[in-house]
Amino acid sequence: MKPIEEIYPLFTQSGNVVITMHQKPDADAMGSSLGLLHFLKQFGHRIHVISPTNWADWLKWMPACEEVIDYEYSTDKATAVLDAADMLFCLDFNTLSRTRHKANKLKELQCIKILVDHHQEPSTDVFDYGISDISKSSTAEMIYDLIIGSGYRKKINTEIAQCLYAGVMSDTGSFRFASTTAAVHRMVANLKETGFDHTQIHENLFDNFLENRLRFIGHVLQNRMEVYYEYNAALISVPWKDLVKFDIKTGDTEGIVNYPLSIKGIKLAALVIDRDEEIRCSFRSKGNFDVNTFARKYFQGGGHFNASGGRSKETLDQTVQHFKAALKENESQLQ
Repeated sequence: MKPIEEIYPLFTQSGNVVITMHQKPDADAMGSSLGLLHFLKQFGHRIHVISPTNWADWLKWMPACEEVIDYEYSTDKATAVLDAADMLFCLDFNTLSRTRHKANKLKELQCIKILVDHHQEPSTDVFDYGISDISKSSTAEMIYDLIIGSGYRKKINTEIAQCLYAGVMSDTGSFRFASTTAAVHRMVANLKETGFDHTQIHENLFDNFLENRLRFIGHVLQNRMEVYYEYNAALISVPWKDLVKFDIKTGDTEGIVNYPLSIKGIKLAALVIDRDEEIRCSFRSKGNFDVNTFARKYFQGGGHFNASGGRSKETLDQTVQHFKAALKENESQLQ
């Protein structure tokens, strides 16, 4: 994988550009993708953004989100767009498997493939150019760096600023995580100069749910959370019937995994959800417990040091038992 700086001359050579992100995109994945879209549009490129799956309703306020193609819903349309691509930007994922059913299609494409990501252990052999930097707070910050590094700071408009701000704010936990460096604050200050309303963006992301989600959260905290003080850990396990009962949609479980970390002494929090077709897992930690390694070893996943995800083909009960066994194996690291 060649350095990202080598693609800068390509910005001024108009062509067919496709931008994609990981399945079930969050605010960073969607924000960085749409931020890049608004940047590259200014060079006359023909640009499409393709998500591997659907996305949360609370992301639909982002400028140009209505233009994003859902690969699973519009496979033929998305495939035609991919076949015509001259450049493919892959944002906020480290391996093609994180694009779900689209992975094989992306692998076979002969266009220039470019990676911009901040997760650990990227599959660099798949990409022609790119950058992978786990020290970065978000992919949104990396797109900002790309724009600045290429010498086009003046092209940052309100649309770009809104998208990138949403991405960096969400991935830093509203700027409270350790990844929030001085550079992040300088970035936000520069973005604010475009005049966007940061309060409205916060409301769009965090105060934009239906009543059923709040009642669902109360239910799982009361009835589905187990705390293992001997391991300084907590688990929320959610059966499929709960998702059906509370009419839970894509994005409604975002952030729930963080709730147990507010309990004094808890270093590891896990959310395990039966999605019917498979079990999805989220892990968060405090301090020096590496949930990236934990997810890779036990749950076919990975991510960041303090935030990662995984999956399981077992039943929900079996996955819970597997988690408990993993806690016992990691007892010394959790003390």
